[in-house]
Amino acid sequence: MCRQQKTTQVGCRGEDRLETEGTPGAPNMGPLKEATETGEETDLMERILDSENFEIACLKVKENGGAPGIDGMTVQELLPYFRDHGRELLESVRNGGYRPRPVRRVEIPKDGGKGVRNLGIPTVVDRLVQQAVARVLAPICEKTFSDSSYGFRPERSPHDAMEKVLEYYNDGYIWAVDIDLAKYFDYSDIGIIKES
Repeated sequence: MCRQQKTTQVGCRGEDRLETEGTPGAPNMGPLKEATETGEETDLMERILDSENFEIACLKVKENGGAPGIDGMTVQELLPYFRDHGRELLESVRNGGYRPRPVRRVEIPKDGGKGVRNLGIPTVVDRLVQQAVARVLAPICEKTFSDSSYGFRPERSPHDAMEKVLEYYNDGYIWAVDIDLAKYFDYSDIGIIKES
C-alpha cells in the first residue's frame, strides 16, 4: 500500500512521489513494468533477459576487465561460457533460481598508505547478470536522481562534483556538504531506523 510522501518543503523534488507504508522515505519503484513512448507497457524482466541485452552485457564485462571471482573464471572465458550455458542462466534468473556466488575478498592499500580497503570481487557470471540488469534499470532510475548527486553516476565524476562546488563558491556560497554512507550502518542504531 502506498501513501503520498510527507514533506514540509514546497518545491521539494520528492514531494510528488509515493512511498510504501513499510518503508517510509523510500520511493516506490512500482511494478516491473515501464510505459514506452507510445504508452504501451513493457515487461522489464523480459527486457533484462533479452539475449541481445545479455550479449552486450557480456562484452561490457569483458571490456571492464577485472580479476576473477571465487570460481576463477576470467572475463576472457565469459563469452564462450555464455554461448554454452546462456539459456540455463537466463532461465534460472527468470524462474527465481539464480543465486549470486559469494564474492572473493581482497584487501588493497588505501591511497597514502593509511590502512587497507576491503574489496569484494564478484564472479564474472554475477557481473554479467548485474550488468544486464543495470543496462535496463539505470536509464529508468537515472531520471529520478538529484542533479546534485555525482557518486557512481554515468557521465559524472568526482571532478565534476568539485567543478560544481567551485561554481557555487564563485556564486558566493561558503558551505559544501560531502556525504558518504560507506560506514553509516556500522554506527547507526538499526532499531531506531526501523521504528521511524
